[in-house]
Amino acid sequence: MKKAAIAILFLLFTVNLFAQENRVGNYGFRLGLTAHPNFGFIKAEGGKGNGVNLGFSYGLIGDFNFAENYSFSTGLTITTINGKSTEVNSAQYQLGNTAAVDIKYMMQYVELPLTIKLKTGDYNGVRWYGQFGLSNDVRISARQDAKSGNNVLANDVNSSDWTKFYRAGLIIGAGGEFNVGNKTSIMAGLTLNNGFTNISDNSYSVKNHFVAINLGVFF
Repeated sequence: MKKAAIAILFLLFTVNLFAQENRVGNYGFRLGLTAHPNFGFIKAEGGKGNGVNLGFSYGLIGDFNFAENYSFSTGLTITTINGKSTEVNSAQYQLGNTAAVDIKYMMQYVELPLTIKLKTGDYNGVRWYGQFGLSNDVRISARQDAKSGNNVLANDVNSSDWTKFYRAGLIIGAGGEFNVGNKTSIMAGLTLNNGFTNISDNSYSVKNHFVAINLGVFF
């Protein structure tokens, strides 16, 4: 995993240098940094979601500007998605067929988004955008809390053995880029990341989703 992350980082920086030397018009590659909160929630077929939990994401973002108002947008981030559910018949916590278990999923991924970003023209240093694409996430950590009533069943246990290694999601977002210098701009927006793969090894489907307040700086 560490070797793969280093290789992707090297590739992003190499592409950035190449794009700067071979820029056509105003097109090219822009690299930036992001750090932003997200609000995660769970949908479980074997029960119901139980509120919203705070998570966080940080890392690199990059836009390949292949036309004046169109970009292929990607990145490499460490993304934590937390969420709670109330489930019945959990395979990990056997308490009988009708016993309900409150579970908190604390999942951390290396995220590689693959999206298309559509931008408006520049109006007084501001460009608005809409974004659509796929989220590709590889699990690097999985922890769980669980309880049934006042009975604590698990407290920050490693749940890697019964959660999925890969997660995919649909990304829909919008926001703006605000110029603050000749080559520097600040990005701010909202994103819905709607997971569509099962994150659990239970017989029923458990999916995690989040809404992110996107913040970043392009250089």
